[in-house]
Amino acid sequence: MKFTVSREDFLKPLQLVVGVVERRQTLPILSNVLIGLSGGRLSLTGTDLEVEILGYLNLDSPSVEGEITVPGRKLMDICRSLPDGAELTISVDGGRAIVTSGRSRFTLSTLPANEFPSVEDGPGNREFSLSQQTFKQLLDSTAFAMAQQDVRYYLNGMLLEVGDGHVRAVATDGHRLAMRDAPLESTADDKIQVIIPRKGVLELSRLLVEAADVEVVLGNNHIRVSTPEFRFTSKLVDGAYPDYQRVLPKGGNKQLTGRREELRHAFSRTAILSNEKYRGVRLLLGDSLLALTANNPEQEEAQEDVVVNYNAGELEIGFNVSYVIDVLNVLRGDEVRFTLSDANSSALIEDPASEGAVYVVMPMRL
Repeated sequence: MKFTVSREDFLKPLQLVVGVVERRQTLPILSNVLIGLSGGRLSLTGTDLEVEILGYLNLDSPSVEGEITVPGRKLMDICRSLPDGAELTISVDGGRAIVTSGRSRFTLSTLPANEFPSVEDGPGNREFSLSQQTFKQLLDSTAFAMAQQDVRYYLNGMLLEVGDGHVRAVATDGHRLAMRDAPLESTADDKIQVIIPRKGVLELSRLLVEAADVEVVLGNNHIRVSTPEFRFTSKLVDGAYPDYQRVLPKGGNKQLTGRREELRHAFSRTAILSNEKYRGVRLLLGDSLLALTANNPEQEEAQEDVVVNYNAGELEIGFNVSYVIDVLNVLRGDEVRFTLSDANSSALIEDPASEGAVYVVMPMRL
């Protein structure tokens, strides 16, 4: 195998796939990327056995076909260290990969391409397309609510529900819930649900940067997302996601509306003196006023008063301030609406100008 390519052109697909490569692997070959060349098309593949990413690049210069695996991060570090506009040539000689550019020459160890594992994807049950920006917004608006190391393994991922003319992303860690919808032009009426693992969600969000559409295929045990530049495949979490509809609070009779940025800054300032472990903040609602207070074991206290649109009687309720700030960070509208019932009921947080996103935060005793 031998080919010549510009540094910038090669770095783009290489950076896509190296993100999934782990630094410390039980299998040495998982630290490598698979480089394949066929028909003038270069493909680079990285995997951790759960997530697989392929990056594509069309070559104009004459080349020799073949495939090999090389250490992914070392190859990327070499490419990054080369000057802008550099041309690099990669060839294989005697089981070693030779990278040359100008007066620089690097020799890398290789492992056989036929030993490189692939994520089995199998046939798909549902296919649809949507814009990368819409898909990324779905993921980024909800991913923060995923659990990180919960024994309920299905919470360490995101539910993707497709059907009835929409695609919906749902994430929860048992204390809060994030849900966002996006319309789909054509999907079957029956709903299909899959759970994407946490790493798959984060890697996919990183890949979605263009304005073009992506093709999405959902199978029994995989999700595949494809564009002309990359193909992403992730195994799915095998489990039943909890009925998120039951978590959505209903019948809230107290509504607070305020400026999102003003509230975000107020909560952030109050959080400075909250208990570092429990992160509790107390909300006292009165006519057109929200009073925030927080304190910690050092007897320090923070107080903030914010003018809001509220006239549903006095209410005192406590929340984990980090959960509220996370929601205010992902909302994009100028205003935010809180729907509340009492001190023991969850809060429903929404953007009044957008119907697509709903957030639920459970209260805490202070």
